[in-house]
Amino acid sequence: MSSSSLGDTPPPEFRKQLHELADWIADFREHIERLCVAPNDKPGAIREQIPKRAPEQGEPFERILSDVDNIIVPGMVHWSHPMFLGYFGWTSTAPGILGEILTAPLNVNAMTWRTCPAATELETVVVDWLRQWVGLSDEFDGVIYDTASVGIMHALAAAREEVAREADNPVCHADELQNTQAGLPASRSVRKYGLVGAGAPRLRIYTSDQAHSSAAKAAIALGLGEENVIRIPSDDQFRMDVNALGQSIAEDRRNGLQPMAVVATMGTTSTASVDPVRDIGNLCRQEKIWLHIDAAYGGGFAMVPEYEWMRKGWELADSIVINPHKTVFVPLDFSVLYVRNLERLRRVFSLVPEYLCGDTVEAEKNYMDYGIQLGRRFRALKAWVIWRSLGRAGIVARLRQQIRLANLLADWINKDDRFELSARPSMGVVCFRFTGAAAPSPRPGTAARGRAGSIDRIDEINSDIVERINASGRAYLTQTKLRGRTVMRIGLGNVLTTEEHLRKGWEIIQETAEGAQPKSQISKPKSQTNFNRPGPKRAERN
Repeated sequence: MSSSSLGDTPPPEFRKQLHELADWIADFREHIERLCVAPNDKPGAIREQIPKRAPEQGEPFERILSDVDNIIVPGMVHWSHPMFLGYFGWTSTAPGILGEILTAPLNVNAMTWRTCPAATELETVVVDWLRQWVGLSDEFDGVIYDTASVGIMHALAAAREEVAREADNPVCHADELQNTQAGLPASRSVRKYGLVGAGAPRLRIYTSDQAHSSAAKAAIALGLGEENVIRIPSDDQFRMDVNALGQSIAEDRRNGLQPMAVVATMGTTSTASVDPVRDIGNLCRQEKIWLHIDAAYGGGFAMVPEYEWMRKGWELADSIVINPHKTVFVPLDFSVLYVRNLERLRRVFSLVPEYLCGDTVEAEKNYMDYGIQLGRRFRALKAWVIWRSLGRAGIVARLRQQIRLANLLADWINKDDRFELSARPSMGVVCFRFTGAAAPSPRPGTAARGRAGSIDRIDEINSDIVERINASGRAYLTQTKLRGRTVMRIGLGNVLTTEEHLRKGWEIIQETAEGAQPKSQISKPKSQTNFNRPGPKRAERN
């Protein structure tokens, strides 16, 4: 290979490729509805179409893009498809795509202020914009991570360090600090000595039985142990039972265990239920326990005036995580962890190796000090592009549309007596269950049955409906378990999903359900609703 062929793609050729890619992206977005939402291939189907060995010589971009069309795109679940109704329905937008395109050629490492002042300062700005939008006190400052799972791990690491404090030991002052935390007894610093060396007690984390698995994964990574994550029962609205939480904390203290943190959720994974944060926060203050709020999904909705009630209790939190890639229209991945007095986080993770001493400016934030990552993407740029393009009003209007569509779907479900709502619709999430046509009451001494047969059989039918729809490629939804029963779940959030798309999805569900039961059990839709659902303007809660 001659030296003339080394280096990058020649500028004229690169410009041509960029134009070709721009057309490809625009065509993909414009015609995405023509695609199947999900493939119905067996595992390994994609690998079979790709050579097992990497190419020895370079290949032209046109051939690579052709393989994207013919191999990659058909093998994808298209989360951006308007008929994708699963999970939390995070979305891509035209401004989001432009933001990602802008970020790629800059290719900076946002680890310190000096390595890229613009990246550091823009991150500070966009984090504060979001803080203001959701009504969070200026006592909180934040840092951008990839996902809420990483955010909660960092928050619980700070909680772990603080709970190790012993008041009767001499305090290590800041000027005596040697890789330990200022204000924390050196002999009890988990950061410096580890859990065993610091003599830490067995630490406990409490979260709802409806909460995400991220708390358990964080406990595993932090050496606390999965068994020390206590699942607190939820009430009939799938919210953490505060009385049960208090009893669990009291019992652990009697048994010599140390409560470390409570994780309250605003937008649980299955139903998007909202824990009674203020009551939980008051208990945490009383017990001197770290309160982390997982608002990965629900936090963005606090921007909507009708949902400002969700902010109640935030003033009692030690940390809060919000995922703009779920509800504030930033493409994956983008998560913000807010901590009351962010210095609490920096004290745990700040560690400057000799080779970076010349690249740190103490008067400015160096975001590498607030987590385990040294290399950091310029994530703030895409958020800045999107939020400037949509504006706060545009974001709120789109969130209201999600709420409206969720309540509309709930109305349709209520009018078909083969289905029932399994939980009140919350934000953009609706959980419901196929039950079949009405059946006579069971005779004494016989097993309880649902309207389409035994309860277990109904579970199988609900699961089968979801699997058949997803395999068809016409739509995509998910299933979950509530109180041990299988339910269907729709999560709205895609800006391309309209009322027409939702109606089409509901008709597909109805059509598929008809094939899942004997024709003698198929009934006509009912004319009256049977669930007293709340409208978009919700009553204030704790």
